[in-house]
Amino acid sequence: MSLKETFIVLVWAGVLSGCAAEVGDTEALEELVGESQGALLGGNALTANALNLNALNLNALNLNALNLNGLSAQNLAAIRDPGPSGALAREFMKYATSCALKSTASFNFSWTDASGTVHNERYPGLLGAAPTWANGPLDELGQRMVSSCVAARVNYYQVPVLLSARSLRDPLKTLSSSQELIDYPDVEGAFWGNLFAAQPYVNACYNSATVDNSRAYQRDCAAGHLMSDGQLVGCGVIRMVGPCSQVCQALNGAGQYYPSCVDRPGQSTATVKEVITTALP
Repeated sequence: MSLKETFIVLVWAGVLSGCAAEVGDTEALEELVGESQGALLGGNALTANALNLNALNLNALNLNALNLNGLSAQNLAAIRDPGPSGALAREFMKYATSCALKSTASFNFSWTDASGTVHNERYPGLLGAAPTWANGPLDELGQRMVSSCVAARVNYYQVPVLLSARSLRDPLKTLSSSQELIDYPDVEGAFWGNLFAAQPYVNACYNSATVDNSRAYQRDCAAGHLMSDGQLVGCGVIRMVGPCSQVCQALNGAGQYYPSCVDRPGQSTATVKEVITTALP
């Protein structure tokens, strides 16, 4: 059997920076692991506030290629901002780039802080969930895959956790003989939506059988965050819709991912396949 590629994405959250952008070539960071096309995602400590930005217009961000000429004046200003809002905008861009682009591309830019110091930044692409964004607009499938990927990497406590990301869609489609499925057996839930839509939204659901394990790993955005009064809430814009068994197609037995989920639970019965399932050891 031929080996398939898996991408090891090592992106650590923190105060990120960014602007004057272009997509450039970088050295590929690929590792062959069994027959998996899934991805082991490291870091995954994105703050929920980075998904709920007024300054960064995501609806305009998808209209052109991910480069300086394609960014609107509003988005350029957002990622150049030396204040807290700019840090959140750059944090989102770093995660979005690593989700969307392949390891042969990057988003390179610079920005100037309040003291006049110039920061040269390079956000590498790794996962390749929407690689065409390097050269052209982000289509709806790409918007949904990037949204699902970014949402899956949000952590309520901003604690980095290594997890397995899987999907019906390439390049995250896992096969039954994958070592990744053995090493990461506890499917914790799924994420889907569109942060680039005129009215952005993203959903999450949990696997009732593995909630305790998700909480042990401090993955509250996958299990639902428990408030002091016992109420279960999502993470910022991420809406927790309940058990995956109620809103998603049953787990694919071979790849251990949810093939599709109801796009807008409670509003319609239409389903989408751009769903990212996450799993833990």
